[in-house]
Amino acid sequence: MAELNAPPRRALLLESIHPKASERFERAGIQVERVRGSLSEDELIERLEGVSLLGIRSKTQLTRRVIEAAPDLEVAGAFCIGTNQIDLDACLDHGIPVFNAPYANTRSVVELALAQIIILMRNVLEKSTLLHSGEWRKSAGTAREVRGKTLGIVGYGNIGAQLSILAEGIGMQVRYYDVIDKLALGNARACRTLEELLERSDAVSVHVDGSRHNHHLFGAREFSMMKDGAVFINLSRGFVVDLQALKDALESGKVRSAAVDVFPQEPRGDGSGFESPLQGMPNVLLTPHIGGSTEEAQEKIAGFVPDKILNYLELGSTSISVNFPNLQLPGIEGAHRLAHIHRNVPGVLADINKALADRNLNITGQYLKTNERVGYVITDVESNYDERVVGELRAIPETHRVRVLY
Repeated sequence: MAELNAPPRRALLLESIHPKASERFERAGIQVERVRGSLSEDELIERLEGVSLLGIRSKTQLTRRVIEAAPDLEVAGAFCIGTNQIDLDACLDHGIPVFNAPYANTRSVVELALAQIIILMRNVLEKSTLLHSGEWRKSAGTAREVRGKTLGIVGYGNIGAQLSILAEGIGMQVRYYDVIDKLALGNARACRTLEELLERSDAVSVHVDGSRHNHHLFGAREFSMMKDGAVFINLSRGFVVDLQALKDALESGKVRSAAVDVFPQEPRGDGSGFESPLQGMPNVLLTPHIGGSTEEAQEKIAGFVPDKILNYLELGSTSISVNFPNLQLPGIEGAHRLAHIHRNVPGVLADINKALADRNLNITGQYLKTNERVGYVITDVESNYDERVVGELRAIPETHRVRVLY
């Protein structure tokens, strides 16, 4: 499928998205421009002229200002898990579905978390630092096996649940806390409160989402609740942890050591300057947001997100979109497909069908899905139709966008 009478679409892919994505779009007849790093708001607005498909990772900010200045933009892809860098409501208001990769890099994040737990529990970081400075210290006094220790997982979603299985596989006891009731995997046990988890755990690993309610989920109070000498890992979101409070807990010895992969403010690209209150601390392992940065994960993401985007552009399907009503649609033959995106108020479907009826259009199939903000109507009509109906559909007052598909 391709939009009726439309010129070739253009895609802009930023932040060194895996080349497999470009190949997939190009095979679909889409012209692709690749940019190695991220772009500022002004740069992005300039580069989005005539672009209908945008692909970004975590550094580029797709703000309302950018969206309002990009009338050609039809769809956006976050080639990562998180979507905090995208104004999802603004995209919704302009009829732009957003797709991400909620599962593709799960294994990579889990493996890094498990490696960090072992490194911190064995005190490898301190030993390596001392050896680099010329000091040989082989004492086993500060090294502990992970077998038999309790791992507390905060956030039991896709990543937390898989970490639970692997950690149990190497002999750890697993406790988890989530604000939503989740089915325990293996022998993991849920904690009723975060305090209960912190008091029990020898290692705490955080895997919560980017909800604003998780801002400073870990501060001085939470660190004070932890078992003395426990280790702490954050691979979720930078704003989840008050870094100064973590530093204080590390300096006091309350928290023995920590691994941090995400930060409240991160550079836009490689080679940029970086500052954190945790820099220079010998008991802190810092990594530059590499939880999902493996060849395997990026290749999976570069296959997954383009397929979802192309299913939307070619069929109208919005399955797993993070902001749109989700519709999984079949292909069609011998008909045209009209997609109408509108503000979700009563009467719009009747207006759509009246416009079609006034042009004597026979409907061969119709699909409707709504959320609290928008309605998404897909209408399949017979192959011979009056194209003036498209303008009439766009003239319906609540319309955000109308697309015509073969």
